[in-house]
Amino acid sequence: MSHPDGALVVEGLHVGYGEAQVLFDVHLAVPRGRLAACVGRNGAGKTTLLRTIAGFLRPRAGSVRYGSVDLVGRKPYEVARMGIRYVQQDKRVFADLTVRENLRLASYATGDWDWDVVFKYFPRLKGLLDRKGGYLSGGERQMLMIGRALLGRPKVLLIDEPTEGLAPAVVEQLGRVFEELKGQATLLMVEQNLPLVGRVADVVYAVKEGRVVAEITDPDAIRSGAVEAYL
Repeated sequence: MSHPDGALVVEGLHVGYGEAQVLFDVHLAVPRGRLAACVGRNGAGKTTLLRTIAGFLRPRAGSVRYGSVDLVGRKPYEVARMGIRYVQQDKRVFADLTVRENLRLASYATGDWDWDVVFKYFPRLKGLLDRKGGYLSGGERQMLMIGRALLGRPKVLLIDEPTEGLAPAVVEQLGRVFEELKGQATLLMVEQNLPLVGRVADVVYAVKEGRVVAEITDPDAIRSGAVEAYL
């Protein structure tokens, strides 16, 4: 199967922990500059998929490719250096460091000291530079995590449950950010909020018990929440 440069492609992925297999023959493709959403119940294997792409887990079989490059077997820091960034579900920032220090660490890692890109999407962080991470709200921590990931101009963003537990106003703001980011990077997002998915996704993959049971690309079907029938 041929895919254009910049596509993130997963083919025949089998992943497990010890004796337990979690993902079975997973296939998906995210074209460059598009947003794909993975939806499914807790325990379906969605986080395992992102962790495998990011290099934290080694699959038992299958391939993960970005353009012409195979990611399987690469260390997480190597994957990150290739411009593929993973924003984890835990909303964990360095609690004892200020927002400024959190961003500085990301700048050291990427060599990108232009924080204007962070403030463009999350202007609120500019007024919180001297606040410690431990005193941020859940929404502010999520903004900081995504903001850190934007340094270095990533090619791919893997984002796990970004709106979980957040206030509707923050969810609304994140939705706008994801719509803007689509042209700048390729996004693969795990998300339970189906109205948000309907608004921002170009393709939706329904994951059930470790398998992709539906791939929805029709815009009307995505907007109407047709994916819910597969969950």
